[in-house]
Amino acid sequence: MTLIQNKKAYFNYEILEKTEAGIELLGFEVKSLKKGQGSLEGSHITIRGNEAFIINMQIPPYQPANTPKDYDPLRNRRLLLTKKEISSLLEEEKQKGLTIIPLSVYNKGRKLKLEIAVVRGKKKYDKRETIKKRDTDREIRRTLKNE
Repeated sequence: MTLIQNKKAYFNYEILEKTEAGIELLGFEVKSLKKGQGSLEGSHITIRGNEAFIINMQIPPYQPANTPKDYDPLRNRRLLLTKKEISSLLEEEKQKGLTIIPLSVYNKGRKLKLEIAVVRGKKKYDKRETIKKRDTDREIRRTLKNE
């Protein structure tokens, strides 16, 4: 079950490769995500010293009164990946024009997983093409529904 999604990722980027990663969270962050709070907007993944981190993922406190005073909702969170996965992501990140972004956070059994993707940014004309295709599909569905 998907808890939160990066809705603009499919519009702003061309997705090349998807991967699943675990994420290191605090207890109240897990509760907050399971409640559907949080945002992946503007977040990305970097690799430092054979470890992958998600930057700018916002998770508000579950119960603001009970959270530690020094809690930062935008803190960097470590991703749980194998060395092989990290090295392949690092190789792809070094290529010009490619970045790694999160697509969604979802349940897998009792665990929370993060779907990440290696992406290339779309140009303005590609975005226009996407909008045009979406509008024509909507028109087709509307006419079929009315018949």
